[in-house]
Amino acid sequence: MNMHLTKKTLAALGAALSLVGCGLDIGDLNNPSLDEFRDNPTPSSINSASTGLTIGHRVIIAAQNGYVAELGVIGREAYVFDASDPRTVNELLGPTLDPGGPAFGGNFWTQPYANIRNANTLLTALSKVSGLSDAEKEGVRGFAKTFQALDFLMVVNTRDTNGAPIDVDLPLGQLAPLATKAEVFAHIATLLDEAATHLGAAGDKFSFKLSTGFTGFNTPATFLKFNRAIRARVAVYMGQHQVALDTLSQSFLDATASADEGAKTAALASLNVGVYHAFRAASGDLDNGLLTEKIFAHPGIETDAEKQADGVTLDDRFTRKTRKIPEVKGAGGKLVTTLRFTLYPSSDSPVPIIRNEELILLRAEANIGLEQIGVAMDDINYIRTRSGRLAPRLDVTTKEAALDELLKQKRYSLMFEGGHRWLDLRRYGKLDSLPREIDPDYAPHERFPIPVTETDAR
Repeated sequence: MNMHLTKKTLAALGAALSLVGCGLDIGDLNNPSLDEFRDNPTPSSINSASTGLTIGHRVIIAAQNGYVAELGVIGREAYVFDASDPRTVNELLGPTLDPGGPAFGGNFWTQPYANIRNANTLLTALSKVSGLSDAEKEGVRGFAKTFQALDFLMVVNTRDTNGAPIDVDLPLGQLAPLATKAEVFAHIATLLDEAATHLGAAGDKFSFKLSTGFTGFNTPATFLKFNRAIRARVAVYMGQHQVALDTLSQSFLDATASADEGAKTAALASLNVGVYHAFRAASGDLDNGLLTEKIFAHPGIETDAEKQADGVTLDDRFTRKTRKIPEVKGAGGKLVTTLRFTLYPSSDSPVPIIRNEELILLRAEANIGLEQIGVAMDDINYIRTRSGRLAPRLDVTTKEAALDELLKQKRYSLMFEGGHRWLDLRRYGKLDSLPREIDPDYAPHERFPIPVTETDAR
């Protein structure tokens, strides 16, 4: 991959250095040049560039054609009905993804790599800055490598077995080879583990401020728990089940909330503890684009929802996260729904990066992988009762049945938060369980293609 940082690419770094994040006062650095930043970095520019990595990662998360929406459509969690752009249906649910379309088949490539390269530029500049302590520099390193891992994870989650480049710092004219899926995941794991070491030597506080989405995770010690949570997710994706359990024990996982009806609010608050992308509908910032009249919830969410103990009321996650609309919405007569999401009620609504609810389910998934079914069912039943308000199912004893139950709980617990259903079904070879809605010959997409701009350069 040719990722030489030209003046055009510098614009991404300049944006990261000058944007104002939610609840942050980054300051105007008068658009410093790349040479200034590399050769004469200041503590202020280092700190602003650090915060800018969160902004760079967030850019394509919550847009109408962003990570949550597009993976949600492919995973049959959502519909995007946009009469001005039929690709939201015809391409995402159709026979092929176009590698030449940067908003669809070629999406989730350029921006993650730009942010990865910006992190590398930041890490290089650290060696020349004066005015930051060694501990503060370690904090920047741990933070930057964690976000590099998140950006690489976005790329490999969308490209899967197509692979992706790892070495993005080659000189102009040199192309990095496409690494395999396994190699990309190993690189992500290494970045996260290196970041954990840096964070352990980072002292009591970061030299930079973080947005409100990092409340409770804005010191090196608490951010390390977030780092370990992401590492556990990656370990599960890699099939490293014991590693997942080990890293989950170092994360912020908490499964101690009461299941009593009177403790419902406290239980949900516990499950929602985590790190979020923060948005703000203000000048110079980014709002949550998932709040749009064009995004709808898939009707299968209601059809497949389990009933609570009264035999009438549906899973509390369905009623909590969606609402009925008075008129049927559709596209082309084949796709119709009467549901909208209520997950993101305002343009300021945060989007989860990872929450406690996912961590509990990841622990169950790791234990299923180790064939520790009883222990896994304890966590699954914990989620069923606290999040879904469902009666616990205690009769699941086989690995296959436990996996099916896990996937159902992940579907409803992590609904429309980051493509989890598509990613989970793909990992377990169950994508064909998704409906073929436009044409029976159109199987759900398994992966995004490598962008044509990348393949043409090879």
